[in-house]
Formats: sequence, C-alpha cells, structure tokens
Amino acid sequence: MSDQTQRHVNKWIVALTVMVPTLIEIIDTSIVNVSLDHIRGSFSAGVNEATWVISSYLLSNAIVIPMSGWLSRLFGRKRYQIGSIALFTISSFLCGSAWSLESLIFFRVLQGFAGGGLVPVSQAILLEAFPRKEHGMAMAMFGVGAMFGPIVGPLMGGIITDAWSWRWIFYINIPIGLLAIFLSFLFIHDPHYMRARKMGIDYTGFALLAVGLGSLQYILDTGQRSDWFGSETIVTFTIISVVALTFLIINEKYHEHPIVNLSLFRDRSFTSGCMVMFFVFFNLFGSIVLLPIFLQVLMGYTSFHAGLVMGPGGLAALFTMPIVGRLVTRVNPKAILATGIVICSGTTYAMSLFNLQTDFWTFVWPRVTLGMGMACIFIPTTTLTLSHIPREKMGEATSIYNMIRNLGGSMGIAFAFTVAARRAQFHQTRLVENLTSLNPNYLMAHSKATALLNAKGAAGNADGAFYGELMRQSNMLGFNDAFFIVAITLIMVLGLVLIMQRPEPEEEVGEH
Repeated sequence: MSDQTQRHVNKWIVALTVMVPTLIEIIDTSIVNVSLDHIRGSFSAGVNEATWVISSYLLSNAIVIPMSGWLSRLFGRKRYQIGSIALFTISSFLCGSAWSLESLIFFRVLQGFAGGGLVPVSQAILLEAFPRKEHGMAMAMFGVGAMFGPIVGPLMGGIITDAWSWRWIFYINIPIGLLAIFLSFLFIHDPHYMRARKMGIDYTGFALLAVGLGSLQYILDTGQRSDWFGSETIVTFTIISVVALTFLIINEKYHEHPIVNLSLFRDRSFTSGCMVMFFVFFNLFGSIVLLPIFLQVLMGYTSFHAGLVMGPGGLAALFTMPIVGRLVTRVNPKAILATGIVICSGTTYAMSLFNLQTDFWTFVWPRVTLGMGMACIFIPTTTLTLSHIPREKMGEATSIYNMIRNLGGSMGIAFAFTVAARRAQFHQTRLVENLTSLNPNYLMAHSKATALLNAKGAAGNADGAFYGELMRQSNMLGFNDAFFIVAITLIMVLGLVLIMQRPEPEEEVGEH
C-alpha cells in the first residue's frame, strides 16, 4: 500500500480504528480489580498470591511499552499492531480458560506483553493521521478513550462477574479483538519509514530493559507490603534495577539500533513534557487510589457509594476533553497546561482537608474538579511534547512518553500508600500521648463514655472505643498528609512549562 493510497483513508476512520485496541488494553488494566476475590476463591489462593494476577500484567506491560517503537520498526508498524492485537485476543481466551492460579498469571504475562505496545503505537498512528494544527483534537479523542477505560472497566468487571463469572471478563475481549484486527487490516497502512526493515537486534538492550524495568515495577508493587528497604528482597531487586538501567543507558547511547532512542531527550520540550506527565500521573494515581480507601475504610462507604464519588470525575474529564481539544488550537497550550496544573494541585490540596465529618458532595466536587483539570493537562502536554517530533521518530517518542507516564502512576501509588501508612503511625504516636490520666479532658470524656456504656448494659470501660477512634483519627491525618505532599509535587513542575516550546505549524504539504 503506497503513501498516496494511505492519504485517502479518512482520518476519523483511522481514529476509530486505533481507539478500539487502545480501549480494550486500558480497560484490562482495571477490569480485573473488582473480580480479584472471585478469582482468589476459584483457586483457593491467598490475597498476596492473587494480586499477582494484576501485578504480572503490569510488569510485562512496563517492559514492552518502551520497546514498542523499536518493535514497530523491526516488524513494520501495521504488522506489529495486528500481531499484538492477535496475541492479546488469544491470551485473553487462555486467561479465561486458566485451570490454576499459576496458569492465569502466566497468561496474564502474555497478555501484558501483547497489550503494552497498543497504546503508544495507536497514539503515534493517530498523531500522524491528523495535521499538526489538529493534534489537540486528536489527543482529545485519544484522551476520551483513555479516560473512558478506567471508568467502564470496574463497572464492566462487576456486572460481568456477578451475571456470569470472572472468566467472562477475559472472554469479552475476543469479539472486540477480532473487530480491532479487521479494522486495522483495512484502514491502517504503513508510511515508508515505518515498514519492516533489516536491522541489528539490540539483544543486550532488550535483556537490560526487561530486567531493569521488571525489577523496578516489582519494587513499586510490593514495596509497601514488604516494608521497603527493611526487606532483603526489595534491596536485592533495587540493586539489580539500578545496575541494569545504568548499563542500559550506556548500551543505548552507543548501539547502532538502540531499543530505546535516548537521543530524543536532547529535545528540551520532549524532556520537560515527559517530566510534567510523570508528575501529573504521580498526582492522579496517588490521589484516586487513596480516595476510595479513605471513603470505605474511614467513612464506612460501600463500594457502590465510593464508586458514586469517583465516577463523576471521569465523566467531567470526558466532557472537558473535546472543549480543551478545540481551545488548544486557538489559545497558547502552555497557558492551558499551567491552568490545569494549578487546578489539579489545588484540588488535591482540598482533599488534604477532608475529615471524618465531611459530607458526600464535599467528596464529589474535588473529584469533578480533578477530572476537569486532568483534561486541561493531558491534551496540551501531549501536544507540546510530541507534535514537533519528526514523524519517522513518532513511534519511539510515544513509547518513551507512555513508559514515563506509567512509571509516574506506579510511583505515585507506591509513594501515596507509603506516606499515608508512615504518617498514620506518626500521628498515632502523637495522639496517644493525650490518653493519659494527667489529662483532665481525657479523664472527663472517659468517665462519661464509661457511664454511657454501663447505662446501656455494656460491660467494661471506654478504652476500646477510645482506641478505635484514635486509630481512625491517626489514619485520617495520614491520608491528609499524603494528599498534601502529592499536591506539592505537582505544583513544583510549573516551571517546566516555561521551558516547553510551542510547535510551529506544518506546511500543508507536510501534513500528510
């Protein structure tokens, strides 16, 4: 298929074609979460064992994402895209047919390897299909799909698991995968610079990347449960990761066909854009993972009511994305990006003010505002970071960009959990100092609580009730501190926005 033929494929059809595989990959990162208890029960597995159904997918995903640009050049982008969708579809069937937890984890690894390249490759194809002046709208469409996945994933997982069984959360991928293959075969065509070529294979880079990023993802997934560097296993994997990634950088710098094109970081807009997106997802994942736990553990919300708090934020992002996509073409995207950073940082700070008397709508509105702020960040950041990258390097750029974005999310989750847990211990120590016979306020409250319990016929005193409330208060303060620190980390990247360059519009002849 020639480049001339490719020009006649409608860009909106291309957009639809690449959104289908992107959507199933993103949905699969969250659809399993709500079915984990059912999976654990089917195989009589413990909680820590069952979580590897999620972690194994993320591990293999993290390894493949930065390699996707190189793999596209090696096999040809269309062939790699269709091959990835086919393997994803087959491994989905195998996951649904798993006969043991070990087999399910193995098939999830395959699924993660297949799905890792779908998002960056689809993003590269989408950016090439649209002229640069319309990249904002293209990224708005991509962002709608990216936001829709996490919203619909848990909902679909719950409905399918309750109506049939957990196995159908994997089987449902099969018809969607077949549709994605059919559409890709018809409407995706490789430009001359993305066709398969003979080139040296960077075996050393592949091995170092797999070991380095795989070890790092393992550390982030299990660090808090293992007491971080108090665990010899975590220390060992940290050393392995640092050594492997250091040698990877050296190897990629001198290899003729590097698996990760580090020369892209010479571009200041690309480098600063990647850093901004890292801290954006650090903030996003750190906050949206903490909030439902705060609601369910401390406020006593059910999963359904916690979902009602979280859902409007995703819907707000969906509605805001198209508006921002149009604004980016009319207003300096750096101004929109800075506004989004301020909104998201301020919203996360507002979450640090939650207490045990906060009402439902006070939880909802910051989540809505966060979703709107994320829409204001995602589109201009992607546009400023990628729009001026040469088209022949777009696949490599999107793979690195998505790798850094995912690492930001993983580190944000690990950081937020750790800060919340450690600060809760700190506050518990400080609060318990007030539960002493030398404190007249405590003695008075204790006396009244004991009299009340005795009047109700309950034996004993109020020590248990006081301790339970102390734990709730200390955990609440721990969550508050985590939200506050995550907010500060995001506002600190405002300076990077000044470094980014607004891309020059392409000549019309170069748009296709």
